[in-house]
Amino acid sequence: MRWFKIFILCMSLGVIVMSCDTTPQHADTLTVGTIDISADEAFQPIIEAQKKVFDSSWPEAKITIHYKSETECFKDYFDNKARIILVTRDLTKVEKDLCEQKQIFPVALPLAREGIAVIVNKESPDTMLDMPALKGILGGIYKKKLTVVFDNQSSGILRYITDSVLKGDTLGKNVFAAKGSQEVVDYVMKNPDAIGFVGLSYVSDTYDPGNTGTFINDVKVVHLLNDKTKEYLQPYQAYIALRSYPLTRTLYYINRESYPGLGTGFANFLAAQRGQLIFFHSHLFPVRSEMVIRDVEINNK
Repeated sequence: MRWFKIFILCMSLGVIVMSCDTTPQHADTLTVGTIDISADEAFQPIIEAQKKVFDSSWPEAKITIHYKSETECFKDYFDNKARIILVTRDLTKVEKDLCEQKQIFPVALPLAREGIAVIVNKESPDTMLDMPALKGILGGIYKKKLTVVFDNQSSGILRYITDSVLKGDTLGKNVFAAKGSQEVVDYVMKNPDAIGFVGLSYVSDTYDPGNTGTFINDVKVVHLLNDKTKEYLQPYQAYIALRSYPLTRTLYYINRESYPGLGTGFANFLAAQRGQLIFFHSHLFPVRSEMVIRDVEINNK
């Protein structure tokens, strides 16, 4: 009887402990649940390809991706509308301080490297440019009057070009913002005196079985001069990998989840082998996997 009383007492204590468990219960896990994330619009074709494979692997996961300007992605992040964002820069010192104030514990990781494509009309002779010429075009002081088109007035591409090419100088009155990357391509395709800036995935040939990095035929992709090597280069994968192509940037994920939820699951997928292969086949250079670049001598005989 004494042992029976002890057994009942232990069971009662167990029930009390379980009822006092304050561990938060979450509606999603690494592969199950629903989540909204925000991504830079310039990467939409690539991220959609990633999502398609992720969805087929984990059908109980429902990820809704909102494609926006870079500025809007960061706003969603801090307003807790997106637990993960896909953008082309890490958090700044000011933003990290804001995270600390809001009790956000961010995790940021580079995923892949991309080249910004400079595109012109098929009839345009301006297919080889150095950086001073490009800066002159952006400032409206180039020898030829050209209309410059970006995807969005708050885009990551515009920020990158302003920081890396203009370096404090102002844009000319010949610069306009479209309503997305595809609209930039369409505008340049129809206007001989236009020059546009888009993410690589919008001009890469999706029907390129050999992954050779060929471009669409609707527009011309400009060759840009590398000041060090004195070569005019297009945004091919090897030049992006080596940062030889002048307009090279990095895609990051920034995660704010405090537990292993679906945002973390998708981020893990992007950084793992299958996600990295999708970046590779989209002509970006994956930075989370080992890639070997070799010189190849082509024999035309």
